Parts: sequence; C-alpha cells; structure tokens
Amino acid sequence: MTDSPTTLDLPMVDPLPPETQKYFDVCAEKLGMIPNVLRAYAWNIEQLNGFTALYNTLMLGESGLSKLEREMIAVVVSSINRCFYCQVAHGAAVRALSGDPLLGERMVMNWRSADLDARQHAMLDFSEKVTESSSRVTETDRQALRDVGFSDADIWDIANVVGFFNMSNRVASASDMRPNQEYHAQAR
Repeated sequence: MTDSPTTLDLPMVDPLPPETQKYFDVCAEKLGMIPNVLRAYAWNIEQLNGFTALYNTLMLGESGLSKLEREMIAVVVSSINRCFYCQVAHGAAVRALSGDPLLGERMVMNWRSADLDARQHAMLDFSEKVTESSSRVTETDRQALRDVGFSDADIWDIANVVGFFNMSNRVASASDMRPNQEYHAQAR
C-alpha cells in the first residue's frame, strides 16, 4: 500500500486553507492521526467541507441516538456494503465507545450475533432494510421503531445516518480508500 489514502492520484491542496489545516490539526491531536477519508477529500476543499459538515452533524450532533448507536448503524451499513474502510474505522469506534472489543467484531462480521437489546435490534433491522431495499420500507417498519421507543425525529436520524454511509461506502469502495493502520489496533 502506498501513503495515499486511495489508489486514485488526487493530491491534497497544498497548502491547505487555514480552517482546513486547523481541522486536520484537531483530528491529529484528538485521534492521533488524520483519517484517510479526510486526506482523500482534501484534493477538493469544497467537497471536503460538505462531507465533514454532514458527517459532524449526523454523527456528533444532537440526536436521540447515542454516538454508539450511530456508529453501530455505520458498521452495519458498511458491513452489508462490504466497505473495507468503514468496517475497520467504525468497527474501532464501536469497540471504543462500547468498551467491548467483541461487540465491535461481531458488528463487523454479523451484527445479528451480537448481544443487543430490542431497541438496537429494531434500529439495525431497519438500517439493513433501508440499505438493501429502501423502496420496501413501509409504515410498519417505522412503527416497529416507535414501538421500542424511537421518536419520529430519531427515525429521521437513523435514515440519514444510513443514507450517509451508503453514499460514503460507495465512494470509499470505488476509490479503493484504505483505513489508517492505527484503526486496526484501537480499543482491543
């Protein structure tokens, strides 16, 4: 593997705009690395800004979903789509947020083998259906989420996280995006 975040030859803007450099510096400080997905998008600052704004809103913003639940959705969608980058990166996040390395591994391999509560199971069932066949989602599917305590705003958030990762999985796979080596050893 090369030092490039993808097999595509898209050089990062050099120098990075000050706001982007500051964001990368914060990532390096908090995570100990700059995620390759950010480096990959850094050839086009407008696209990078759009990607990070949506990611930060969906994954880190206010929601009735916990950060762990959102990461679980990311892993399930990425596992279905067989996205190497996101399975590794978000599998590490599930391990870290849950404090349970086995949960992270089960989520990547087969989420149905994980010890989940009814709420999590319903959320991931819904995420799977949206990923595999969104046109088949019906009011019955949404009601199943309400029945385990999700609000309509939560259902909106689930759908948006699922949609975001379906998009980003396709970009990552199409560009042969590779996860940072650091993710493989995190929270084990």
